[in-house]
Amino acid sequence: MIDRACLGVLTFASVLPGAWAYFAPRFFYDAFPGLGLSWLPQLGPYNEHFVKDGGAMFLALAVLSAVALRRADDGRSSRMTGAVWLVFNVLHFGYHVTMLHMYEPLDQVLNVIVLGALIVVSVPLVVQPRRGGPGS
Repeated sequence: MIDRACLGVLTFASVLPGAWAYFAPRFFYDAFPGLGLSWLPQLGPYNEHFVKDGGAMFLALAVLSAVALRRADDGRSSRMTGAVWLVFNVLHFGYHVTMLHMYEPLDQVLNVIVLGALIVVSVPLVVQPRRGGPGS
């Protein structure tokens, strides 16, 4: 059950920014994460290639997560997907923590909460107990 919940969150958390960045890169750059906030211009000038590549990567993670969600009962897909997400989320969090000085206090707190939450959601997929049976 926890696998499905975590994979569902990760799928949702990747398909939305992925589609937004890939199909509307300039708007994504100017307006992400939305709700009147803007977290990307502080990090450097707009580059359509980088924004679209980021969007493509998030869409790929969405596909991986959706496939693992469909196969969540076997455990291996969940662990592999969790490991991929954990590597990405730890590195992504690590970068953004070094850039917090570029943001206002509310944006600093929200960056840590949102990116930290993605790490927290990834961990149970990796550290889950093995299920019975060969190859689990």
